[in-house]
Amino acid sequence: MNEPLTYRHWAIDLAPKAAPALATTTVLILGRIWNANGAQHSVGNAALMVVLAAGAATAGAFSSGNRSGGSVIAGTAFAASGGLALAGVAGYADGLSLPLLLWALATAIAYGLAARYWRTDRREAVAHERHREEHAHVERVEALRAGAQIEVARSGAAYAEQLANALITRAGFPGFDPQAITGAGLPELPVKHDR
Repeated sequence: MNEPLTYRHWAIDLAPKAAPALATTTVLILGRIWNANGAQHSVGNAALMVVLAAGAATAGAFSSGNRSGGSVIAGTAFAASGGLALAGVAGYADGLSLPLLLWALATAIAYGLAARYWRTDRREAVAHERHREEHAHVERVEALRAGAQIEVARSGAAYAEQLANALITRAGFPGFDPQAITGAGLPELPVKHDR
């Protein structure tokens, strides 16, 4: 019931939100490094990237169309295809404007796709937290109910013990007449037998 308070660093919350931008920026930087090292206007390098991107897209299509293929595998294959296409354009293009345009487009698409999963995760986290709170509430109510029953039982036992002590003490007084109590409408007291 008493859970420790935890503090999460802001970087832990920010890291998943920055991942799509970091991924597309890394691909753009690697493509521009490749461009500076001779990939610019290289037909062989462009053909390699086209074949790799088409292969990744084909794998994603087969994985999404197959019943045994998972959505994670298909998403990874399509992301790899997009990344390879972005790297190919960044490596082959003359200027920086086309690679930057594709980088912005790829980043926007990545954030659009990631937002759907973030909403799903958030919904599941909220539902889990509500379930935990409801369970904790039920536990607290049951603990209060059990405590109240214990206190009622204790007070009843204490009352019975005090009543018995009072009757025993009163029976020991000189001049006590149990018949007078019975005649007044009170329950009959047990008769004390002398041994």
